Amino acid sequence: MTQKAGLVITAHPGDFVWRAGGAIALHARKGYRMKIVCLSYGERGESQFAWKKAGVSLADVKAGRKDEAERAATILGAEIEFFDAGDYPLRVTPEMLDRTIDIYRELKPAFVLTHALEDPYNFDHPVTAHFAQEARVIAQAAGHKPDPDRSYAAPPVFLFEPHQPEQCNFKPQVILNIDDVWKQKYEAFQVLAAQKHLWAYYERVALNRGMQGGRNSGRPMTYGEAYQRLFPDAVEVLA
Repeated sequence: MTQKAGLVITAHPGDFVWRAGGAIALHARKGYRMKIVCLSYGERGESQFAWKKAGVSLADVKAGRKDEAERAATILGAEIEFFDAGDYPLRVTPEMLDRTIDIYRELKPAFVLTHALEDPYNFDHPVTAHFAQEARVIAQAAGHKPDPDRSYAAPPVFLFEPHQPEQCNFKPQVILNIDDVWKQKYEAFQVLAAQKHLWAYYERVALNRGMQGGRNSGRPMTYGEAYQRLFPDAVEVLA
């Protein structure tokens, strides 16, 4: 039986931990191969505390964030690939797109997690969301690197919660119960020393979504993650 897989396409290292760490850890426990594509190291705009060290260089910050991201991914049970595109601004390239299309076809993910479509506070995030969608669409094209022996079905895409959802037109349609992996997710938080000011904030987000998940499902839930579906779910029955 082919191993199921999930793909996470993220702009910066912290994003996959704060917003999708529970989903990554939960599916890894269930035997999924979880792969993270991290477009940058977040070295310019996502490394507040790293820049407070006297004499620190850009190369130092990049190396530190790469190490943090690798350790966080390991804690969550995922593999990670970096594109080193830079951030603030993040500029994708044809080579990055080509590689990501290959990843879609090789991995055949059962689902994709990426950023919300809008974020007026951080342009790197919607750039990444668009990039993830474009790669998904092109990977379906029979005429792109034609291979008659290759099968591919475009997976559902779930947008993870942005930092300020109300400003990003983000409406949670799926709340994932992450109680069983919360300790793992929080352990991954603590690896991200360059953004330690966000640990408590994202714990509060998880508690809020857990409360909402419990109210909407009628089942006990303490910690949750919110997602918005990009495409409709095709079903046979409604309940």
